[in-house]
Amino acid sequence: MLNPSINKLMKKVDSRYTLVIAASKRAREIIEGDEKLIKVDSNKPVTIATYEIAADAILCGSSEPQSEEKLEQ
Repeated sequence: MLNPSINKLMKKVDSRYTLVIAASKRAREIIEGDEKLIKVDSNKPVTIATYEIAADAILCGSSEPQSEEKLEQ
């Protein structure tokens, strides 16, 4: 069984695609030297990233769709 569970992680994002992109971007940041945002026993960057997402330490996606006016600016 994976921890944190996919069901718990899916409550934090709007799609699996968003989850994968967010976790991979955060894992890359960790590999490049960024500090962990929460205390995790693992040294694996993807595992750390998923725990951070589950703990709401990082936000994934947007909570509201952007209007076309915002996109043009």
